[in-house]
Amino acid sequence: MSAGVRSYAAVDLGASSGRVMVGRVGADALELGEAHRFPNRPVRVPEGLRWDVLALYGGVLDGLRAAGQVASVGIDGWAVDYGLLDADGALLGNPVHYRDARTEGAAEKVWATVPAGELYGATGIQYAPFNTLLQLTAARSSRQLAHAERLLLIPDLLSHWLTGEQGTELTNASTTQLIDPRTRTWAYGIAERLGIDLGLFAPLRQPGDPAGVLRPEVLEETGLAGPVPVTAVGSHDTASAVAAVPATGRNFAYICTGTWSLAGLELAAPVLTEESRAANFTNELGLDGTVRYLRNIMGLWLLQECQRAWGEPDLGLLLREAGTAPGLRSVVDAGDEAFLAPGRMPQRIAAACRASGQPVPGTRGEVTRCVLDSLALAHRRAVADARRLADHPVDVVHLVGGGTRNALLCQLTADACGLPVVAGPTEAAALGNVLVQARAHGLAGDLAALRGLLTRTQPLTRYTPRGDDARWHAAEARLDRK
Repeated sequence: MSAGVRSYAAVDLGASSGRVMVGRVGADALELGEAHRFPNRPVRVPEGLRWDVLALYGGVLDGLRAAGQVASVGIDGWAVDYGLLDADGALLGNPVHYRDARTEGAAEKVWATVPAGELYGATGIQYAPFNTLLQLTAARSSRQLAHAERLLLIPDLLSHWLTGEQGTELTNASTTQLIDPRTRTWAYGIAERLGIDLGLFAPLRQPGDPAGVLRPEVLEETGLAGPVPVTAVGSHDTASAVAAVPATGRNFAYICTGTWSLAGLELAAPVLTEESRAANFTNELGLDGTVRYLRNIMGLWLLQECQRAWGEPDLGLLLREAGTAPGLRSVVDAGDEAFLAPGRMPQRIAAACRASGQPVPGTRGEVTRCVLDSLALAHRRAVADARRLADHPVDVVHLVGGGTRNALLCQLTADACGLPVVAGPTEAAALGNVLVQARAHGLAGDLAALRGLLTRTQPLTRYTPRGDDARWHAAEARLDRK
């Protein structure tokens, strides 16, 4: 290993797979390699949809064994879901999946006590049917919650199993709808009125805080030589991904692409207006006192579910067929809850097109083009709305995550937004995870310095907008007439 370069393991958990990446970081070096990738397969049991969290933990252990000796370990993953522990520290059942139907009607129960506008003004979190607050409301009468002594969000649960220590990392906690984004601590008044016991949560941690060291049993299982510290990172994968946006100034928008598209701005303070709530923007917390002001869009989930329905055809072939299909012939609302649940996605897209009086896509290429046009249109609307609601200029859009591999989506996003799009890095969440660890262990520099390192070391592709904005405006109007 080169002098001054150290290795860090980033555990990065997505909705369909997990991976352990190894980042090598120095003053002018940043390299990332994959040590191990493993599936994340939810399981439908009689009581509902559940995460197989034990399989995930097994994948993490296998990944750390493959990673070899590292200076630190950090964990990021998806938001809102959690595991419950009893008084002995034992897990009380597999965590419930956010796509489970148990939260139906929970929002109305919450709003009957704390009206939606007041809740948004206190927490800044958009309405989503799977918010942790709504999950806890739905679980109020369950035996599991009655016997729970501790609630740990998914990355914190895995960190606990690795170290024996417990904490609640702030960027992920901010997605629960139980954090005040102005004070960056719990919204105690809201929780008390809704009967939520904040004592269930472990103490808050900041990105970069120490989170314990690997237990002796973990060292034996992985073959690592201790002590190996675990470092709290931006444990919400979007927080880590935004930290890895290679921006060179402040006037940028970002789109974190994958199963979801998270599109918005990085701000110094939350936007808590009624207009912001009506536009369904959320104020999640980021690194170094920042706020991730963004809108959740259904993302590549739409295409992933179509692929699954079609028997997993080659993505490259689908994209080539989509590239020759007529553009903007039909579009759907990529933020519509109608697309949230798995199953029969091509039929649901066809039904949405039919209901809005648009041509129904007939071939797989036409459906794929409809999905990509719809995502680009959703990106356009989110960026424009964020600029207006936050009164924040935007000169460039940074697109990071898995969608950077999809050149057609990147170009369509540039066309739709009427702004240059800089695509990359692809593994943004893992890179942000690694950089926070490296900084906590001696790599000097603020967020701007970390982004400068990304800009100097990571491959980036620039897409220039083309075509006629009027066509995108007309497509937008078709959705507004629904």
